Amino acid sequence: MDNRTLLIMLHQTDAIGWKTILRIVSLFSELIEAVHVTSADWMQLGLTEARANAVAKGFMEATTERVEAVMEKYRSRQIEIITIFDANYPYLLKQTAEPPWVLYVRGRLELLNSPSIGIVGTRNPTVYGRKIAEQFSEELSAANVCVISGLARGIDSSAHVGALRQKGSTIAVLGCGIEHIYPPENKSLYMTIAEQGLLVSEYPLNTKSHPGMFPQRNRIIAGLSFGVVVVEAALKSGSLITADQALEESRDVFAIPGPVSSPKSQGTLALIKQGAKLVSCVDDILEEYRHRITSDPTRHSKHEQEEPQKLSVDEQTITKLLQQRPLSIDELLAGSQFTFGHLHAVLLNLLLTKRVEQLPGSLYAIC
Repeated sequence: MDNRTLLIMLHQTDAIGWKTILRIVSLFSELIEAVHVTSADWMQLGLTEARANAVAKGFMEATTERVEAVMEKYRSRQIEIITIFDANYPYLLKQTAEPPWVLYVRGRLELLNSPSIGIVGTRNPTVYGRKIAEQFSEELSAANVCVISGLARGIDSSAHVGALRQKGSTIAVLGCGIEHIYPPENKSLYMTIAEQGLLVSEYPLNTKSHPGMFPQRNRIIAGLSFGVVVVEAALKSGSLITADQALEESRDVFAIPGPVSSPKSQGTLALIKQGAKLVSCVDDILEEYRHRITSDPTRHSKHEQEEPQKLSVDEQTITKLLQQRPLSIDELLAGSQFTFGHLHAVLLNLLLTKRVEQLPGSLYAIC
């Protein structure tokens, strides 16, 4: 059994984290040599009793039958596994201080090694923040740049939506197992990214999110990117953690200025004071990477290049409801009689085609 397979099996085992695997890989260049090491031996090698038992269990369960069962579980869900031993492991991420040992991915694998920019920000953005995140993401994607974010509420979601309007597409890095959709209202966006972009997680299936996972997730966003753009962030925003991690990995940090009176601008303004590049247009970002990005000089929207798509019956229902005034999700549910999931799917299509826009407070309006 090769290193790749044994690493995957270890990664499926509870209580085995990044540092434990580092210890194992440092001790055994060929993991097959560790298969018969006992729990007592692992303790002698410096592991705690709990971790020693977990490691011994992980190797013991790496039978041919167990391996095939695990692989089939992922194959049946259209999830591919990439380990640090694989040739298609993302080059930039591999250069970071703590690269994930294993990535679970679904979608367009080629995006992992495409020119990419991370876009992050507050979960409670202003109208300005949402519009800027969508605009910058759409223009970056039009220039053949993949936009990376974390599928969270707010700026993350706007970044993904903007990028999906263009050909550069988007990567969503999840702070949970790849099948666990968080937040749940992003289910439609999640499914669209799975089809048109790429979902990435370093956690095995059935791993639910908890707060400690999000800083870990942020290091992957930074590690996959040439640079990270912070759109809106308060002084204690988690987005600033992503910016710090980008700096630690020698990535560029860009900040979009906002009103000096807005609390959601204080984080970005602080980054600018600390040396982040102030950007007011996408060209301010692209000029840093002219030698690394082959952009499309026309940058026309794919929707402008095609005949305008006719609205479906369900999309017409929603746009008619919105003709008089912006409406909330609850009002749209009542007026359309759609299920919650179906309404979100229809709204996502309307957002992607710029027929509607999202306002603060989960209000939607005609563009």
